[in-house]
Amino acid sequence: MIVSATPTVVGKRVARNLGVVYGNTIRARHIGRDILAQLKGVIGGEIEEYTKLMAEAREQAIDRMVAQAKARGATAVVNVRFSTSYIMTNASEILSFGEAVVLEPE
Repeated sequence: MIVSATPTVVGKRVARNLGVVYGNTIRARHIGRDILAQLKGVIGGEIEEYTKLMAEAREQAIDRMVAQAKARGATAVVNVRFSTSYIMTNASEILSFGEAVVLEPE
């Protein structure tokens, strides 16, 4: 499955647009990670625990979006975007969305 942030894919044309697809996940922080993050806040530097948490959340959101596109018969998802939102204390949502399409050679 092709996943692209652009509306087109080189060498392909959109034969059919199957509509918007999305995938999301809501992740909560972990107390152990919070303790490490607080220590990093004192000494400075990247908080790798949160970086890893957000990367995992993005991958899960993409996987869910791709699964929805495949279920519609798509061969690609174009115009992919991400959004994040605060849900409650210590929890955030990651949303990926795009257009499910069927691509054909030009």
